[in-house]
Amino acid sequence: MSQLTEIAANPYADELAAAKKAVSLAARLCQRVQQGILQSDIQSKADRTPVTVADYGSQVLISLVLKKELLSHSFSMVAEEDSEDLRKDDAQQILEHITSLVNETIANDDSYNMSLSKEDVLAALDGGKSEGGPSGRHWILDPIDGTKGFIRGDQYAVALGLLDEGKVVLGVLGCPNLPSKSTNKHNGSSSGDQVGSLYFATIGCGAKVQALEGSEPQKITICSVNNPVDASFFESLEHSKRDLTSSIAEAKVTKKEFGIMQLDQLSSQKLVAW
Repeated sequence: MSQLTEIAANPYADELAAAKKAVSLAARLCQRVQQGILQSDIQSKADRTPVTVADYGSQVLISLVLKKELLSHSFSMVAEEDSEDLRKDDAQQILEHITSLVNETIANDDSYNMSLSKEDVLAALDGGKSEGGPSGRHWILDPIDGTKGFIRGDQYAVALGLLDEGKVVLGVLGCPNLPSKSTNKHNGSSSGDQVGSLYFATIGCGAKVQALEGSEPQKITICSVNNPVDASFFESLEHSKRDLTSSIAEAKVTKKEFGIMQLDQLSSQKLVAW
């Protein structure tokens, strides 16, 4: 199928292109922050959940890119963060840090000729304050899915979806630390040693994966293993009932040892998508 034919067959082609661009840009910011993460980059929400500058920066970039790329569309986004904490006097240093990171990420991408003020950043954050609902179109964002993994230098994702009249019609999952070869080997292709993968899907059009920095998209397919004995067994690293999963694994042992692999939330989501 040619690219023009594929676009014509996808009623959400413009939204998908914008979402991929937004998530990719946010993922680059997250990569940079994680590489140089400092204790001063961590705040606490009222519920004591750790929040990093990358959480805020990711949401700012996605809000900005979606609005820029989809000018003719009404904009509604349900997201985790808002500007309340960053408007406090004791948060001005971290706000300056976020603003600097966002501007540097935009400049390095070279897609937009703009520089944001601190007030622009705060306004973009508040673009995620929609309450959503069963009617209309609403973007749903988790700017960093897997905060614990992010803080300890492991896996996490930038997760963005689109609801249309209450139905999920599009999803993009940016996985900055996931090697491309770990995904492409299942689809008969290779991207060398690139780190960072981008998963995306539109209703009725299947799901694909490509390198975060760009590569030919590969269709995601289900593996051919249909005998549970020959399959791998996975359990969550963060949220796991070990006694239950161990008993399930033992019950499946008939021909060979049925080993258990522990996965974080991101990796388990990726495998379910396959």
